[in-house]
Amino acid sequence: MNQNNFNQVRVNFSGLGCWLTLIGVVWLLGAVGLGWLVKSLAVLVVLLLAAPVLGFIGLRFWLRRNLVQGPCPVCSTTMTGIKGADTRCLNCGTPLHTEIDGFSRVTEAGTIDVNAVDITVDSKPVLPEGD
Repeated sequence: MNQNNFNQVRVNFSGLGCWLTLIGVVWLLGAVGLGWLVKSLAVLVVLLLAAPVLGFIGLRFWLRRNLVQGPCPVCSTTMTGIKGADTRCLNCGTPLHTEIDGFSRVTEAGTIDVNAVDITVDSKPVLPEGD
């Protein structure tokens, strides 16, 4: 005699109770005469579902108007930036300003960017050990 026969047949109604409760609450509110509340909740749900779609469309419109692609004026590497923002070239490291028609250097043309390093030297001479 097998004791596990009852464990083999299972029905899963885990999500059904939530839906039945929601349907019961909506039906009760409609029967009582609070249909305006149900309609306003429906409008709120529609707005919450439409907001990400409208936000995505708005972001694409903004990017189409403000995204600039062009070559670096120093090394001619193709770059992408947002109009009016300062950036650096990923290839040569030159600071650039993004304009509507492309990129321009922040410094004047012909300027060479140099990083100076301060090296301090001890002024005391080092004598060989044999003297």
